[in-house]
Amino acid sequence: MNNNSKILVETKERIDRFAMKISENISRPRRKFVRQAIYGIQAGRDVKLSEIARSLCEKIKLIKTENRLAHQMGKEDLTEKINSGLIKDGARRIGKDTVLAMDLSDVHKEFAEKMENLDYVWDGSKGEVGKGYWVCEVVGAEVNGEEVVPLYSEAYSQSAEGFESENKQIFKAMDAVDAVIKGRGIWTIDRGGDRKEIIVNISKKQRRFVIRMRGDKNVKDRNGQIIRLDRLAKRIRCKKEYEVKVNKAGVEEKYKVRVGMAKRIEVCGILLNIVVIRGFGKKDMILSTSAEKDCLEVLDIYLTRWKCEESFRFLKNEYNMEDVRVRSYVGIRNTVALLHAVFYFISVELGTRLKYSIVVKNLMVRAKRFFEVKIFKQYALADGICHILFDSGWQDTVKYDVKNKRKQMTFDFA
Repeated sequence: MNNNSKILVETKERIDRFAMKISENISRPRRKFVRQAIYGIQAGRDVKLSEIARSLCEKIKLIKTENRLAHQMGKEDLTEKINSGLIKDGARRIGKDTVLAMDLSDVHKEFAEKMENLDYVWDGSKGEVGKGYWVCEVVGAEVNGEEVVPLYSEAYSQSAEGFESENKQIFKAMDAVDAVIKGRGIWTIDRGGDRKEIIVNISKKQRRFVIRMRGDKNVKDRNGQIIRLDRLAKRIRCKKEYEVKVNKAGVEEKYKVRVGMAKRIEVCGILLNIVVIRGFGKKDMILSTSAEKDCLEVLDIYLTRWKCEESFRFLKNEYNMEDVRVRSYVGIRNTVALLHAVFYFISVELGTRLKYSIVVKNLMVRAKRFFEVKIFKQYALADGICHILFDSGWQDTVKYDVKNKRKQMTFDFA
């Protein structure tokens, strides 16, 4: 067996084991579908069912494979079960001060008309309102590390039956993650997370957080006087200087900023610390936090959230997330959840396990890139996996012991 064959077999086995692990509470036919989907998305480097079907290389008509995948994708909503499997596996990687980045993004479907529960979303990349679906995502990351741990991802629409509010979606994601990690980590939310409902809810459940604030919000200073937050920020002395390196779309930019803090400011009826950062733009950046950290640590925590934002950009760019073609709402939700599982496989199963470092190194070589990707190696890993799996075909290597209801290796004559 040559080196390429060994890497191929090793990668396929890793995909199979990972898919089985995160789908423990799913019926056997659906588990097979999860394994095929996770394999096919990576081999075809696309979320379209036609590309997934081609990458499986089954000995039947392509349309038959695609019809089966379409039926399975829209049959049952697997979002909560897949998220549960990812949170359970990723929880051991979440420490006391791990940044838990909560992000609301979108899947923009500009020309779609017949997709179920299609509604209006804010397209952040274009800065305009368009048709699509919202995605609530939670990713964990360490301040001084490159590892990212995808924990939760759910697509939703405000037109769907049972939808209550955006706040409820955020609380649902937090509760699902916190039920397993048991209070570890520091929640970090961008602008929009400074709503009274969110701050009160997080504080009530004694979760530590860092939230970026709008300047037009009214707060109470130490003297009990009501004042706009941007006016309060101008009073805060920013004595500490700090050089910040920020990666924007693969380009590293350096900023020299000044940082200051005001403690015990009443925000939404809760005493919080306010951190002000000057130097990122014309206006001051204002952060509120319940964590007992100094101003530089709070800034590092928030900047780590920017690193987590790269994950959603990665999924859109590498796997054509916004080119999803399934028309049912359940199919949309399952596609987003399965794609998030693929991201977990690349980031955690391959990207952080030292005993698979040789496999990772060989996958990087097969990515055929001119330069090493240092900031976000998942791009190169996705390239390498696609090259190694392309045209190899999917084989069902998992056999079951029906009597004992567990996976069991057997000889053919048994």
